[in-house]
Amino acid sequence: MAAQVFLIPCVIDELAINSIPAYSVDAVKKCEVIFAENERTTRRFLKSICKEITIDQYEWYTIHKVEEEQINTFKQKIKEGKTIAIFSEAGCPGIADPGQLLIDVAQQMNLVVKPFVGPSSILLALMASGLNGQQFEFVGYLPIDNAEKIKVIKELENASQKNNSTKIFIETPYRNNQLLETLLKTCKANTKICIAAEITGANEFIKTKTVVDWQKQKTDLHKKPVIFLLHSY
Repeated sequence: MAAQVFLIPCVIDELAINSIPAYSVDAVKKCEVIFAENERTTRRFLKSICKEITIDQYEWYTIHKVEEEQINTFKQKIKEGKTIAIFSEAGCPGIADPGQLLIDVAQQMNLVVKPFVGPSSILLALMASGLNGQQFEFVGYLPIDNAEKIKVIKELENASQKNNSTKIFIETPYRNNQLLETLLKTCKANTKICIAAEITGANEFIKTKTVVDWQKQKTDLHKKPVIFLLHSY
């Protein structure tokens, strides 16, 4: 049988099991090999969605950083005709995720690559933001250096206004408050910023306001998973 690659989303919040459709469980049962960004998290996730799964029946490989050795192992499992699952630590494989490099290999080898439905914090944040969902760009992390960060924020704001596009970015959770403070000091008063925190969790918070309105309230995002969205007019 020819090898196949299944891209199976993981929960964003570990208690939000209902965000994973049942057909993903059936797909996992068909797999023989698992490449996971975080093996411990993925093992816990699989047990939470199906207690009958025997975790140790799979061959496990970690893809926190995709290196030549992992790519060669991936290719070997393909040659063996294995059915392979790729898991992100949270959300969808291949979206802001190191598994993308393995998916690229699978495409180069002309394999069947099947994406499964599941939560993506980037898309869920965009859906709920009310910002432009036709022209948007995910830019990942902004620079750590404050001067560089301010420069990039201004560039994103200008590009957003010029192209009528939404800019989406993230920060390490313990630096969220500093990023928000920099955004509110740097951006124009009428620029809209959406803060999407703890998506799918019990304390989910998704609000879009202008910079001037955000400045009127104190918002604590420390150590929370947050997606930031920006649109300038």
